Amino acid sequence: MTDKLSPQQRHKNMAAIKSKNTKPELIVRKWLWSRGFRYRINSPRLPGHPDLVLRKYRTCIFVNGCFWHGHKVQVESRASAMGDRNEELHDSACCRIPTTNREFWVRKIRRNMRRDVVIQQRLAQMGWHCMTVWECELRPSVREQTLRSLAFTLNRIWLQDHSLRRPYPQRQEEELVQIAAEERFERQ
Repeated sequence: MTDKLSPQQRHKNMAAIKSKNTKPELIVRKWLWSRGFRYRINSPRLPGHPDLVLRKYRTCIFVNGCFWHGHKVQVESRASAMGDRNEELHDSACCRIPTTNREFWVRKIRRNMRRDVVIQQRLAQMGWHCMTVWECELRPSVREQTLRSLAFTLNRIWLQDHSLRRPYPQRQEEELVQIAAEERFERQ
């Protein structure tokens, strides 16, 4: 199937696609802000410049487009006659790889997927939690469920990070003090 647009028109369309302040990102940001979550946007201090950084929760949230990051794309690895391994990507319900210039798009999406994994590993090594919200999870039919689970996960992270990790130690004086329910002396 050939492209319906000329190369110049296609270039203009692709150049107009934004990487910041996208509609899915704005949906997540507005919902979190309205629920009292405070965050920083595209922090340049962290690897990968996460879309949202919640320092209180030590959490980075990436709002990814399904096409650009290969959501639910099946990767098939096969060996060629030369002995090197090739990976073929197969379409998913929310990510259809173009047939025009397919090799370019497969390389680009595969490179984005690998970079995402590396960035999340680096953030985890630095002690950050990473969450990914996919564009298809923000469709109106499942949006509320996705955003509520996001808030639930953030609250759970906060509780786990701020809970007592070991039981409260008893001091020796506390062992000697009798509890009100205990009898002080024996009756005769």
